[in-house]
This record gives sequence, structure tokens and C-alpha cells, in this order.
Amino acid sequence: FLIQTSEMLRKICMRNLVRKYCRGLTAERKGQLQQKVVTSAVFSGKKEGYLESLSQPFLETRLKENDLNPKVLQLIRGENIKYVTPVIKYDRNGFKARERLLVLTLSSAYVVEMAKIKQKIEYSTLKGISTSNLSDGIVVIHVPEDKQQKGDVILQCEHIFEVVTKLCILANKQSLVKVVKG
Repeated sequence: FLIQTSEMLRKICMRNLVRKYCRGLTAERKGQLQQKVVTSAVFSGKKEGYLESLSQPFLETRLKENDLNPKVLQLIRGENIKYVTPVIKYDRNGFKARERLLVLTLSSAYVVEMAKIKQKIEYSTLKGISTSNLSDGIVVIHVPEDKQQKGDVILQCEHIFEVVTKLCILANKQSLVKVVKG
């Protein structure tokens, strides 16, 4: 009789502790945890450096909106900017490295030079996102080749897990992320 009572009290206590923890979460912390769940679903056991990234919280953005050039802000035309980070873009021919900014909004991703938008990628046209299983920070954003798009975008970023997670959450394309071996 005491053993059954002890088990029931343990379950009730655990449920109470979980409830207290969940109610004490701020909206920001809850968003962080939801992003980490998506990251886990995409990268767990597939990419080097994933376990080390678990303890590092994702930032809301790496650069503030006022760090962007006013001309770029005007060209984006008031879209709600969700995330900005510095990246290195590699050309498709010759793989020359160029410093750029990756700006993620609610509907599109922009690859931005200082005062110019170099490429706009609408999430609806996104075919996939690829990264290697190594700890190299390379991400390839697959887009169809047409008159507006030149083809896939090859980027290197310091916070690969954060960038890919935010991109696939905003684009709602978690199923299109591929971690390629080698």
C-alpha cells in the first residue's frame, strides 16, 4: 500500500514541478526552446559540432536593423526583418569568397552587399537547404534557375545551426534540410 502511494505522490510531484517550470518560462525562453527542438530534429546525430551547440543559446539576431545600410532597408520596403547575420558567399564560378549579410524576413531571404541587394530568395521557391556533416559552416540554399535566380547560393557562416534553424522555421521547410556526408 505504501509503495503504491509513494509512486502516485512521485508522479504528482513531478507533474507539479514540470507545470511550475513551464509556467515560469518567458516568451523569449520558450521561443529558444522551440528553435532548439527544430535544430535537434534536423541535426541530431547527423552533423559534427551539434552536441557543442546545445549549450549555446540562439540570439534573436546577430546584427541590429540599424547596422544595415539605409538604402538596403528602403529596398526591403518595410518587410519585417527577423534575423541578420554576416556570411561569406562563394561565387558559383571560381568560388571567390565575398563578404555579405544574410537578411531573413517573413517572406524572403536576402543576400546583401553593403548598399545593394545581391539576391532575393523567396521562401516559396526554395527547393532545399544542404549542409555537410562536417563542422565547416557551409550551407547551400537550393533555388531553381530562372531569369530571376542565378542558381544555388553557397554560404559559409559562423553559427550554422542557428542560421539553418531560423531559415527553415521562417520558410516552414524543415523537411527540405539535408545533411550530406563528406
